[in-house]
Amino acid sequence: ALVVRFLTKRFIGDYEANTGALYSRKFTIDGEQISLQVQDTPFVSLEDDTDSICCQEQINRSIYWADGFVFVYSITDYESFRALRPLHQHIRRIHPNANIPLLLMANKGDLLRARQVSSKEGLQLATELGGTYCEVSARENCEGVHEAFQQLCQELSRSSSSCNGEKRRGLHLVRPKSPNMQDLKRRLKQALTSKGKSATTL
Repeated sequence: ALVVRFLTKRFIGDYEANTGALYSRKFTIDGEQISLQVQDTPFVSLEDDTDSICCQEQINRSIYWADGFVFVYSITDYESFRALRPLHQHIRRIHPNANIPLLLMANKGDLLRARQVSSKEGLQLATELGGTYCEVSARENCEGVHEAFQQLCQELSRSSSSCNGEKRRGLHLVRPKSPNMQDLKRRLKQALTSKGKSATTL
């Protein structure tokens, strides 16, 4: 929902399950145009009651080529929050020395009565992991979502400038091609059509 909100400025509650698609968006940061590719990965879960995560191979491939990360959890689901520290450790095993920008995004900020994770806990974890923190609502706050992603873009721009174009060493996987904005538009159209039919039925 956050990626759809960011890319289209629209919120749709029901649409196809996450298929791990790749999308592209152009931004102007500090007067310079950059092309941002967003890999919408499947969710990461903890294995049983342990602190180990279950990572699909698609996520590992994304970790290898990514220049920055957005960690998303729901403030109404403590388990989604618990998975973030092990996920960060997993990323660090792949990139032990890289200084990669990280955004910790707490979603469903409109559901305060159902909150299970406090803002203080989120901020503490972001500080621990060396990232920035924001609390948003994909449903109600398009501007907040957009500002959070734009802040990450600024960090990515600064980070790439400081690297002078050098690539991280030891990475052998090719960055995915063919950003899939057409597929996203198709999914949105299907969801809107489905919503219209449901409303008509009611």
